[in-house]
Amino acid sequence: MAIASAESSLPQRKTVLLLVDFINPLDFPGAEDLAASAVEAARATAALKNMLRDSGVPAIYANDNYGLWKSDFKDLVKRFQGGSGPARELTRIIKPAAKDLTVLKPRHSAFHGSPLNLMLEQMGAEEIILTGVATDICIQLTAMDAFLRGYRVRVPSDCTAAESTEFKTQSLAYMARVLECDTSPSSFFTPYRKARGARTGSTHPQ
Repeated sequence: MAIASAESSLPQRKTVLLLVDFINPLDFPGAEDLAASAVEAARATAALKNMLRDSGVPAIYANDNYGLWKSDFKDLVKRFQGGSGPARELTRIIKPAAKDLTVLKPRHSAFHGSPLNLMLEQMGAEEIILTGVATDICIQLTAMDAFLRGYRVRVPSDCTAAESTEFKTQSLAYMARVLECDTSPSSFFTPYRKARGARTGSTHPQ
């Protein structure tokens, strides 16, 4: 009964927004090259998230816990929000809302060693809109795992960031070519929503 109750509490939607590693200390080698573009990607993702929320699309944050296995997601948000510099700015821009779902992950892919796939199955998800950092590492590996599990994947190009433009461009090209991801910028959703509404009589993705 407890399992059934937990499953019923998850929103039932075919489209899900996934935010990977935006809650981030930016204290690793190469972070200085990532920081500015990560903040830009967070702003674009925040705008997209608001648009998707108005259409009923739930958001799931998948994040490293940075070795703090006694922490939960709220602890990470509080920790980085109380810091300084780009890490604090990232958290301010894109921190989870009360209704957002969260998972902690131990490695690069949001699927590896986490309950993400189980959550998506229980939600009836078929399509993932994938955002976050870094494009060529955690985003690409998450997209690969999503592709192998049969999900449709969209990776809005302005909603991810990498340590260099070259890394990001190469990764997006790979995801489009091999993983069949739609890498159009986040503005894709307005015509997509209208098209879905025209076919179903509703402006809300399923």
